[in-house]
Amino acid sequence: MKLLSVNLGRPKAVPYTDNPEGVTGIDKQPVEGPVRVAAPGPKGIGGSGLAGDAVCKREHHGGNDQAVYAVAREDLDDWERELGRPLANGSFGENLTIEGLDVSGALIGERWRIGAGVVLEVSSGRIPCRTFQGHLGEKRWVKRFTEKGASGAYLRVIEPGEIRAGDRVEIVHRPDHDVTVALQFRAVTTERELLPRLLVAGTALHPETLAAARKYVEQHAS
Repeated sequence: MKLLSVNLGRPKAVPYTDNPEGVTGIDKQPVEGPVRVAAPGPKGIGGSGLAGDAVCKREHHGGNDQAVYAVAREDLDDWERELGRPLANGSFGENLTIEGLDVSGALIGERWRIGAGVVLEVSSGRIPCRTFQGHLGEKRWVKRFTEKGASGAYLRVIEPGEIRAGDRVEIVHRPDHDVTVALQFRAVTTERELLPRLLVAGTALHPETLAAARKYVEQHAS
């Protein structure tokens, strides 16, 4: 398993974002050399976990539980075939493009070591938005992305440090449950009846997902 590229975005004015300021950091490009990774702070205050990477709408993006976004190169390749167009590393606005790891099949709470010391923890899947659709320029993109269910994964920073393209990726912890990113994504998007199944992942879940699952159980208790 290998980190193919580290991708950073700068604020860019675009016509398709719902950010009131009219800018987005979704257009991420591969960078050379080491990049510092650290927990950015709470959602709404903290931005990206990668130094030099812009998060322009912190109400919905960034923060400790969404510090880093990773996508499998194999998923980009699959979409290339379906869309009939090339998708460079970073095309989905991901910080990390990884080869040889089923990112959407990772378990919530699973931990990866990248390079010599950085450890990241899987927290949730990525929910598509209008900005993502505008960036890709594909009709019905939000619906198509949701239907496929290969969302990629948001990660927390457990141990900070530096990473760079070419670093080895190693799974160093797999929790004792069956809640994958793909299952979590389905539960919070199209199959909310799955929400109770997520609770076995406990506090490894994104806090918003954990709250939604608990609320669903309370509302449907007999």
